[in-house]
Amino acid sequence: MDKSAKSNRYFFGLGTVGRDMLYSLVSMYLIYYLTEILNLPDSTMWWMAGVFTVLRVFDAFNDPIMGFLVDNTHSRFGKFKPWIAIGGVIGGIFTVLMFTDFGLRGTLYIVVFVIIYLLWDLTYGANDIAYWSMLPSLSLDQKEREKTGAFARICANVGLFTCVVGIMPLTEWISLKLGGDPSAIVDSMAKQAWFIFAVAIVLITLAFLCFTLFGVKENRAIVNKQDNTSLKEMFGVLFKNDQLLFTAISMALFMIGYCTTTSFGVYFFKYAYKNADMYSVFAGVLGISQLAALAAFPLFSKKHNRKQLYTAATVLVVLGYIVFFFAPMNMVVIGLAGVLIFVGQAFIQLLMLMFLTDTIEYGQLKLGKRNESITFSVQPFINKIGGALASGVVTVTLIISGINSAVTPNDVTAGGLLTMKLAMLIFPLISIVAGYLVYLFKFKIDKEMFDKIISELGERGDLNLSVKEK
Repeated sequence: MDKSAKSNRYFFGLGTVGRDMLYSLVSMYLIYYLTEILNLPDSTMWWMAGVFTVLRVFDAFNDPIMGFLVDNTHSRFGKFKPWIAIGGVIGGIFTVLMFTDFGLRGTLYIVVFVIIYLLWDLTYGANDIAYWSMLPSLSLDQKEREKTGAFARICANVGLFTCVVGIMPLTEWISLKLGGDPSAIVDSMAKQAWFIFAVAIVLITLAFLCFTLFGVKENRAIVNKQDNTSLKEMFGVLFKNDQLLFTAISMALFMIGYCTTTSFGVYFFKYAYKNADMYSVFAGVLGISQLAALAAFPLFSKKHNRKQLYTAATVLVVLGYIVFFFAPMNMVVIGLAGVLIFVGQAFIQLLMLMFLTDTIEYGQLKLGKRNESITFSVQPFINKIGGALASGVVTVTLIISGINSAVTPNDVTAGGLLTMKLAMLIFPLISIVAGYLVYLFKFKIDKEMFDKIISELGERGDLNLSVKEK
């Protein structure tokens, strides 16, 4: 392996540390900010449940258009980096605005929120599609893609769990330094603390994006020049690539379950475990577990094929969910269940990324054009659909369980807690297992088939195999 491949691996991966801190802040804690910091009433939260679902589904359908724009971009900086930069800067601005209390409530608040959230979704989507669709352009070797993808997922999880572990203690600390009152139902200093935290996350995001923008060197000679993709051809990329469709369905089912479980985390420890401070400890254990799993992935991939790894990971997830559901309020048992779930999920997330990457060459062979960004637009599309459904499930559950209207954890009944556990653990388990079954029976790109695809593309003149790893 030459030096450029190694440096690309590290500079590409480092670029997503801040991005995933930012995405975690919005995807996992925005509802918490609305219910616990702004203390919006049930009447507003019913509207927000619909708003989240409709907006994310609506914007998800814009992602293929963004992928179309990226694929048809021709600049001196390539087609990926301009959108990574634009989406990072503008998306950061709207992130800060989402965590700014303008003093609005009722209908006016909902209208302003809808505008800000939609613009954030569009700009973050541009950054996300361009970032991940750069991955397959860095190498045509499956093992090198796995190493680069594994390091990127490690960096993503460092960002995610840094946010998860730090958000509660840091916002509380900032609030106290500003003179806040933790016992107040609505604390103006807590609002300022969350605003400061959001600004810090955006600055970190932009700093880490510089690693990718200035450190990654694409080898554009790998792919022969091709004509722009038309809108009609864009739909062909999405619907005529059967392996992409099956990957998308499998990913969607997984993400619905994953997003639902993680979105309930802080509520579980506050209202069921009755010690919100243990959430950060739990998140720290899970973060270390996921990082260890991702670091070990290349070792396991040398001895086992992807189907074997996905099966083993799904078994771990199933065991973890079952243990978690029946676990007493004991941190050792809950922690063990969490480790099983998140080690398995770490493997599944990385495998999904590899499956999606390999459908690019499959689509190129079948349809005659290489469309990394249109293909990778499926990923944020799925994340948004998954996040939309998860947000809907979480918001409705918080209302019907009585959690949103509770003043203290003791105000939530045993029936309310059971409702939360069913939505947090059983529904996601069913969804994740369904995603595995779609993969098992429908996805067919293994190493042998992938190597054959690359060879045929080289013979056809669509790839310059002589320079693929330079």
